[in-house]
Amino acid sequence: MDHWTKPYIVAIIIRVIFAGMFVINKAAIDHGLNSFVFIFYRQIAASLLLLPIAVLLERRNARSMSSALLFKIFVCALIGITVSGTLYNVSLKLTSATVVAASTNSIPVITFCLALLLRMEEVKLRSPSGIAKLTGVALCLAGVFVIAFYTGELLSAVNHHHAFAVPTHASSAKTLMGAAWIKGTFVAVVAALAYVLWLILQAAVLKEFPNKMLVMVTQCLFSVVQSFLAAVVAERDFSMWKLRLDIGLLAIFYSGFAVAGVNYYLQAWCMEMRGPVFLTAWTPLSFVLTIFCSSFFLGEMVHLGSIIGGLLLCGGLYSMLWGKSRETKTVQCNIEATTVDDGAQDEVH
Repeated sequence: MDHWTKPYIVAIIIRVIFAGMFVINKAAIDHGLNSFVFIFYRQIAASLLLLPIAVLLERRNARSMSSALLFKIFVCALIGITVSGTLYNVSLKLTSATVVAASTNSIPVITFCLALLLRMEEVKLRSPSGIAKLTGVALCLAGVFVIAFYTGELLSAVNHHHAFAVPTHASSAKTLMGAAWIKGTFVAVVAALAYVLWLILQAAVLKEFPNKMLVMVTQCLFSVVQSFLAAVVAERDFSMWKLRLDIGLLAIFYSGFAVAGVNYYLQAWCMEMRGPVFLTAWTPLSFVLTIFCSSFFLGEMVHLGSIIGGLLLCGGLYSMLWGKSRETKTVQCNIEATTVDDGAQDEVH
């Protein structure tokens, strides 16, 4: 495997792992695993994986963290892991794996909107890049509203023998479309917003303390405490905390080890090799894989509205990425032109 093909293979693996997470988590929640308890056990699993690795690899490079830094990491864990993870699971309970996978395509658009509000980003309305960015925002909003308010036809499952499905009928699937479905769609968007805030805050923390492993492990440990308190408040019936040899246990270990452990490392490696735009461009692959896997393994009756809305979100994503790429190239060309002009002036003098 050469240097150029590795990032492509890793990017595909990352999207496959995410698609598996959406499907397996949906199955676990449908089988009765509480969303808040799920996050607590998931973070214990992630901590059990990451803590020994951090001790082995970073024990010589570790330096003390100030109280202010620990507070910032605590806030990062609260927003990006505890709140975002719980909201995603609540959305899975209220909607479907397809809807939650589609909502992840809105993350770059939400990032742009936040940057615009914070005056970290600007839009030139008459430039192609500015028009592309605004088109991306419009398509993203259209996709969310289509998923929330338009049902469309029910598409039959591709497999009639499902590994993880809870027995349902088409009539019961239609009853999901209503207040709960609309609420779940917008909860998924809020979860994406929390995830974006986490990325922004974590970037600031890593500038102050550039040790990804220690920052991630500290966040995991903080989130164990946070998610435990949230689960105790949300689920007073401690019989719901009992783990069994079922899909719930598989989801906990899969999310803790494959997602929080392996996948986060692969994302960091891929971003270092090819940058965040390259990694983000593969996000729609999770949506496509989730549609197929949720239908095949869960027997989900996928709605036409969810597919149309998801495609609009993908369109918004690529429009935003194209606009950002075009803007970056324009800036680089201006810098090169300025450098050439300065050099020519120096030669004249």
